[in-house]
Amino acid sequence: MNENTGIIALLLLLTLSACTEQTLPAFDDPVPMSIANGKSAIGPRLSQRDAEGAVLSWMVRGKESPSLQFSAFEIDAWDAPQTVVIDDAMFVNWADLPGVVPLGGDSLFAHWLSYVGDAPYAYQVLSAFSADNGTTWSEPLAPHTDGTPTEHGFVSTFQQDGTTSLIWLDGRETEDGGMTLRGATLSSEGDLQSESVLDELVCDCCQTDVATTKDGAVAVYRNRTSDEIRDIYVARRVAGQWLAGAPVSNDAWFIEGCPVNGPSIDALEDRVAVAWFTGANDTSTVYTAASTNGGQSFSEPLEIASKGVLGRVGVAMIDRHTFAVSWLEPDKKGSYAINLRAITFDGQLGRVETVGRTSVAYSVPQMVRVDDELLFAWTDTINDASKIASVSVKILGFYD
Repeated sequence: MNENTGIIALLLLLTLSACTEQTLPAFDDPVPMSIANGKSAIGPRLSQRDAEGAVLSWMVRGKESPSLQFSAFEIDAWDAPQTVVIDDAMFVNWADLPGVVPLGGDSLFAHWLSYVGDAPYAYQVLSAFSADNGTTWSEPLAPHTDGTPTEHGFVSTFQQDGTTSLIWLDGRETEDGGMTLRGATLSSEGDLQSESVLDELVCDCCQTDVATTKDGAVAVYRNRTSDEIRDIYVARRVAGQWLAGAPVSNDAWFIEGCPVNGPSIDALEDRVAVAWFTGANDTSTVYTAASTNGGQSFSEPLEIASKGVLGRVGVAMIDRHTFAVSWLEPDKKGSYAINLRAITFDGQLGRVETVGRTSVAYSVPQMVRVDDELLFAWTDTINDASKIASVSVKILGFYD
């Protein structure tokens, strides 16, 4: 081999290596976005509309009857808010969040929680459809049929095969057993088509989440064993049926109570990313794990942050190679930082970036990807009033 041939071979090898290496994206500075969310706004929830849009919902409480409101993200700004429902019996809570989910075109789906008894946690899930971008809504429908004055909440929603499905924590068996995870499917006309049990014993008050892969939905939740081990599980929906849940990781977190700290999931085709908080071994830690086969199996957990983190995680796919994880943790300024970190599917970690701060420890920050940016929303206190804050963060250097 002559000298020129050797140089060419070396350059070719370096080129091939560069092509296969997963590159971490960078993030631009956060840009604040104004939201006309009125007085005493709490509990934001973000839903991706499509590649270029999103919907933000929140609750409003105060002197007037509680309401569920929403705003659409259009051309780098939040539209004027609209009201889904005003409900005197609405259960307004910082952790158990209602939502407004885009279904395609002008169709929207909303769910919220409404008291059905005098007990502190006797409330039902109510849902409604809109075919005109939220101008009018159908009559409320409960996706569960038990009618018991027990807890029904922590809902996650997904759309598949022309139907809208929900999963939720269901307390109908808590008197003699424990909290269950259940699901139901609604037709496009809002008729209840099916109701099923995903898991017969789960943690009582941790948020659930769900993502859709090319092969079906994958739900993520905090399981509970009879020995009070509360780790993160996933359940896959295959051919319209939920398979038994399986642990993402065996953290072996023993806790005799609910940490009110649920996991987050996002998916792109066959790629799935999950993030969660655990207090196993008396150490507060945020972990992530990834799947390249639609959630059938996951990589070994990767530590994202520890040393006093509060959790309240979010996860968003950036492309087939990378995703982002967000979480909440105390900072040195006496407030709570909303932090962000990029991760590749081969385990590379980006630097920790702070995209916002809140004075509210019970905030559950939200994150979704829209086109080439990440949108964030959270509860904060501004001028002694509860408000919704929002920023956008441009993603730099990623693959479509």
